[in-house]
Amino acid sequence: MANLEASETAAPAAETARSPATTFTLLWILWAGLLATAMLLGNLAGHAAPWPTALRMGSSVVLVVTAWWAYASWRAAAVGTFALAIAVGMTLGTIGDFFNAGLLGFVPLADPTLGGIAAFGLGHVAYIAGSVHLARAAGLTDRRALFIAVALWQLIGLIGWYAIVMLGTEGRPLVWPALPYSLLLAGTAGVTAGLALQERRLFPLALGAALFLASDMILAFELFRGSFAYDTEWVWLTYGPGQMLIVFSILSAAAVLLGARPGRV
Repeated sequence: MANLEASETAAPAAETARSPATTFTLLWILWAGLLATAMLLGNLAGHAAPWPTALRMGSSVVLVVTAWWAYASWRAAAVGTFALAIAVGMTLGTIGDFFNAGLLGFVPLADPTLGGIAAFGLGHVAYIAGSVHLARAAGLTDRRALFIAVALWQLIGLIGWYAIVMLGTEGRPLVWPALPYSLLLAGTAGVTAGLALQERRLFPLALGAALFLASDMILAFELFRGSFAYDTEWVWLTYGPGQMLIVFSILSAAAVLLGARPGRV
């Protein structure tokens, strides 16, 4: 009888962990299809053509929908706060995409890139806040691992800023605003790497943050040193998957918290 009761108690928790999988898969297919089509059309029609840009923006919007759907599904569960932080971060990131694509020209800014920096920066504040909450909720509080990971990624961010931005010859008004922004993105990579060092199921989250930073460095090279062949592809082939891994890490976080707090995904 006790075994039967335990089985009945575990069943809803297992179902909670499995039920979003189909929806996540369908949304992933839609995201991948939009981004892949944008890459193809960008090479065929040129990056100035409207359709590649629209499809790239569409792929980001799909990730926004995915993140908010996950939050709506799990808002009352242990992973709800993390999902909310990721949804807010992804929404701000998509606003940054629209700034960088020149689609928010009605906003009175001296340079649309400043709007992108602000939106992405606030988005990463949300990512870091969500990751810190996840660390506490899952008991991933090894300070040594977090310190080493954050310090290493801060060094990488600083070196990248100096080599690409400071030593560049273009976009000089943006040189100093780019420094705290770069360190903020490196901070996200560091915090998530610190979590992954303690819980391997969170490696996709850390990889996503690292890819985001890589895409920013590629974009910075384009802004401060000049364009190069296939620069748009390289940016989106790192940025798009990076954001996707961050958003879909909600599933990994749910699994981690399910192990930490049975039945409270």
